Amino acid sequence: MVSQSTRNDVRDLHVVLGAGPAGSTLAGELARRGHEVRLVDRSGDGPAPEGVTRARGDVGTLEGAREAVRGAAVVHHCVNVAYHLQTEVMPGVQEAVLGAVEAEGARLVVLDTLYPYGETHGEVMTEETPWRATSAKGRMRAALDERYLATHRAGRARVVLGRSADFTGPGVLNSTLGGAVFPGALTGGEVLGLGDIDLPHSYTDIRAVAAGLATLGEHPEGDGRVWHLPTAPARTTREVLRMIEERVRRPLRLHVMTRPRAFGPFDEVFMDAYAELFYQHTEAQVMDSTAIQDAFGLRPVDLGTTLDDTLAWYRDLLAARR
Repeated sequence: MVSQSTRNDVRDLHVVLGAGPAGSTLAGELARRGHEVRLVDRSGDGPAPEGVTRARGDVGTLEGAREAVRGAAVVHHCVNVAYHLQTEVMPGVQEAVLGAVEAEGARLVVLDTLYPYGETHGEVMTEETPWRATSAKGRMRAALDERYLATHRAGRARVVLGRSADFTGPGVLNSTLGGAVFPGALTGGEVLGLGDIDLPHSYTDIRAVAAGLATLGEHPEGDGRVWHLPTAPARTTREVLRMIEERVRRPLRLHVMTRPRAFGPFDEVFMDAYAELFYQHTEAQVMDSTAIQDAFGLRPVDLGTTLDDTLAWYRDLLAARR
């Protein structure tokens, strides 16, 4: 477990909860910015970015969460669980993390999703878009977010939320622009497209997710609200796939899935749980991140750069597996 410490390190300790692609990339970004960083997950194993300390912790209980965040000035909540467990598990994680940051006097930065907006019928999503979710996961996320913001308004803890579109980028596997696309593009295997690939769809580079969350962690004046993390202008999924074709210099063996079913890295359990969110691929999904860009001078990663770097990462991954 995380070692006991005193509050003498409150000056700059950032604790990142969750060591998936978002948490790990964020931990590295914070370390590069000169912060002391503790990266916590249930195992505490695996590689850590340079300058980052790995630790084992269970944030499913208040006791475990308090131990995990002890001594932190800022806590970054990047914990997620399997889709079929989210509505059952995530409220308990929230309760534990909120209790821990309140007890420790730490600020809380939460990595969030677009699910609370629900079906937008193609409307561009801004921070002012109403929350109209009808899916179980969307309603659950909206309820969590209401509680985060209510906690901030009540003065119990300082909280800020950063929302991301679908992840993509180096290290991202379980995404609609991840492990179901890049390996097939590089090897001549099948490449998955979901729903109507001629609709615009926003994808957020995982490094822009990290930069946005790190910046929110450094700027308490942004607390008490939702921000959209820096995201490149939306392109149609077909355009994105054509950009990949240009880079791999071969036509893609495209398989378009018009309804959710198991394919590649997405097994039946995942797709059954994801089915209620499939509307994201049958209507335009366009997220605007102007607010955070203007407020903090952030810029999204250019989509071409994202694709170049992600293809390079997957080449190395495939080579290491041979």
